[in-house]
Amino acid sequence: MDITTWMNNYTGQSDFDLVGLFSQSKHPSLLAVLIFVVFLMALSGNALLILLILSDTQLHTPMYFFISQLSLMDMMYISVTVPKMLMDQVLGNHRISAAACGMQMFLYLTLVGSEFFLLAAMSYDRYVAICHPLRYPVLMNHRVCLLLLSVCWLLGSLDGFMLTPVTMTFPFCGSREIQHFFCEVPAVTKLSCSDTWLYETLMYVCCVLMLLIPVTVISGSYSSILLTVLRMNSAEGRKKALATCSSHMTVVILFYGAAVYTYMLPSSFHTPEKDMVVSVFYTILTPLLNPIIYSLRNKNVTEAIKKLLGENSSFQKQ
Repeated sequence: MDITTWMNNYTGQSDFDLVGLFSQSKHPSLLAVLIFVVFLMALSGNALLILLILSDTQLHTPMYFFISQLSLMDMMYISVTVPKMLMDQVLGNHRISAAACGMQMFLYLTLVGSEFFLLAAMSYDRYVAICHPLRYPVLMNHRVCLLLLSVCWLLGSLDGFMLTPVTMTFPFCGSREIQHFFCEVPAVTKLSCSDTWLYETLMYVCCVLMLLIPVTVISGSYSSILLTVLRMNSAEGRKKALATCSSHMTVVILFYGAAVYTYMLPSSFHTPEKDMVVSVFYTILTPLLNPIIYSLRNKNVTEAIKKLLGENSSFQKQ
């Protein structure tokens, strides 16, 4: 039995309607153009960051390896939601099949879950670099980096595999209008005509664990880093360490703050409008902000950009 038939058997109909952002806007065309521009900027910014890290040998370190993977995840998960939303607005068709909805939900959960753990791996990398600099080449060798990345993807995919099948097998016998611009779990669950209290409780516990584990790693890492930095005799060393960590903490606060609102706050705090605004923040704006944060606040990256621009200008003169 293929996935489309399987989903249709459990949902009764094959299609949902995505109400989306544009129905809430007084100027939907202008909003669509703005989102399209942000989408292109996010893709180009993250792609440029990946290109710089791959091309500049000075950036071939574990920290930049993880940053390149963060950019890759950002490019992937903004592409899961935004193109469909923009095409719906252009074509005037806001329907999505159950199979496509389930696939979108799975990819989104996997990518977001993987990013949770990747941010934890990045904080551990900074902990080792600052607190154990002499052992850093051994503790964070290429094999360890690949292992940590694989674990991030594995744990993220578990989130998708656990929540997607259960959500999509609920009976949807009432309105099939999803009050969102993509198939996010809480928005789809609200359409079910069965009692979802137990599932929502289990989902809450799952999300707490998905957040608690990386937050514990991040908190422990940065507590140790702070203590080590305070003991440093060199003012330049303290400044460099704090600059590197502040960029990472900015990304962590932006990403985790939105996730806590979406998956951990009680339903009384939620409205469809608020949920869409928060989702826009961490599905569209965060992928745009990440490369800006890591490039403008990072001396090595800005030097790599200047070097790349310098090589291009030299090539054009020849």
